[in-house]
Amino acid sequence: MPRPLVAIPARFSQSASALRYRAIVNARALSEAVLRAGGEPLTVHPWAPGGVADPAEVADRMAFADAVLLPGGGDLAPATYGEASAHDEVYDVDPEQDAFDLAVAAWAFAAGVPVLAICRGAQVVNVALGGALEQHMDEPHRHYVDTVAISDDALAGVVGARTIEASCYHHQCITRLGAGLEVAATAVDGTVEAVAAPGRPGWFVGVQWHPEDTAHEDAGQQALFDALVAAAVRRP
Repeated sequence: MPRPLVAIPARFSQSASALRYRAIVNARALSEAVLRAGGEPLTVHPWAPGGVADPAEVADRMAFADAVLLPGGGDLAPATYGEASAHDEVYDVDPEQDAFDLAVAAWAFAAGVPVLAICRGAQVVNVALGGALEQHMDEPHRHYVDTVAISDDALAGVVGARTIEASCYHHQCITRLGAGLEVAATAVDGTVEAVAAPGRPGWFVGVQWHPEDTAHEDAGQQALFDALVAAAVRRP
């Protein structure tokens, strides 16, 4: 059986080792976690000239995907969730990246494609569904390992526990949940660390932490990627 194709929207980079010009990149740890799970990770070039994505074009480009992995990255523009001004700590905003990621999230949810959304990716899904973010937390979770309590039965079943040690790197978090989303896990300080969409057709988990950081040695973190690929295999 061919490996399921897992589409991962790339991140724009101003420089990258071994490349002379600007690059599109994805984290090696993400790709390796997908490969270990039996999937084939495919990087997708974000394309939304002028910060405007064509939904029909996005749907056409993404039609090959058996699953989608929305990765971490810079901040979404506050305007995408209805805020007129940006906090001084908001960084690496790119209108083209935002428009493409939001369009991919909307397409995947409408099409019932399995989705694993990580850090920025979870925020993208939340915003695409009408939710909002805190632009800068009073105590950011950067270079931070937290014990996360899992309230969602399905997520607990995936990782095999009600608590998990999570590698976090975020200074923003979900405040208002998008339509159809529910809190699936929280940090000790009450920060939303995972979301689920129980009424949605197709598998979905959004985590605020970075499971790829420790997936090579932590079966619970690797299980998220395993579940994504398994859902891709099951998809009609």
